[in-house]
Amino acid sequence: MVEAAVEVQDVVVRYGDVTAVDGVSLTVPRGSILALLGNNGAGKTSLLQVCEGFRGPDGGSVRVLGLDPVADHDALMPRLGIMLQSGGVYPWATAGEILRLFASYAANPLDVDMLLDRLGLRKFAKTTFRRLSGGEQQRLSLAVALVGRPELVFLDEPTAGMDVGARQTTWQLVDSLRADGVSVLLTTHLLDEAESLADHVVIMDNGVVAATGTPAELTAAAGIDLLHVRADPALPVAALAARLDATVAEGSPGDYTVAGALDTEAIAAVLAWFAEAGAQVTAVNTRRRTLEDVYLALTAGATR
Repeated sequence: MVEAAVEVQDVVVRYGDVTAVDGVSLTVPRGSILALLGNNGAGKTSLLQVCEGFRGPDGGSVRVLGLDPVADHDALMPRLGIMLQSGGVYPWATAGEILRLFASYAANPLDVDMLLDRLGLRKFAKTTFRRLSGGEQQRLSLAVALVGRPELVFLDEPTAGMDVGARQTTWQLVDSLRADGVSVLLTTHLLDEAESLADHVVIMDNGVVAATGTPAELTAAAGIDLLHVRADPALPVAALAARLDATVAEGSPGDYTVAGALDTEAIAAVLAWFAEAGAQVTAVNTRRRTLEDVYLALTAGATR
């Protein structure tokens, strides 16, 4: 049986009297993308530092590619790609110089020119890092993380500061990593990014796991929160609202909106009410909650 790329079991991280990570467990299967989500202060960065071997846990255990990320740090690092949010390079070096330098550290690096082309950085190859825009610096940081052909990549806010085109290019590149069998642990504040890319999502809040599952599982569990019904106008919908834990309103004549946590039973009750009212229903549309809706509901009480 092939071990997982990352196995985190009951990890605790403390800073003095503050517990930043409180008994978190998660698994990143080989060749998959896991998105780690949470507000600032949720404990994501502390957990990443443990997984990357930059500090040991105060409790629990971590295995990365089957190794202890602290005890086996030197053996593990050549197999990892780590993309930081900012900095880490000499600001007066050019993009091309930086990428070629990091390629020289790898036993079997990717082609530097290919990476520059793939990430739209060829025209900035002779531009110093300090003169790159924030999005361009992010693309270079991603190239640095990938140039050594890692088995596992840690991506921290990979598309921060990027324009729409660069963001789409980065999404395609990350998706291709999974297709090549590379494992990815991704942190992002862009919920559509996580929903688009991730095979699995872990939402942290105040140092603990608030929810975990695939994007489809998390949104399905949250249910439907909006139902549009097109029917005869001017129906007494106050009577329908009284039956449901939801709000019911008629916008334009004959266009009714039912908003709330609507399960299958509630939707059936709505349609039954329209039938009892003798109304002719001509259209029914639902809106399922997005990952962003789920995330906001789970972290709404967070104090930062």
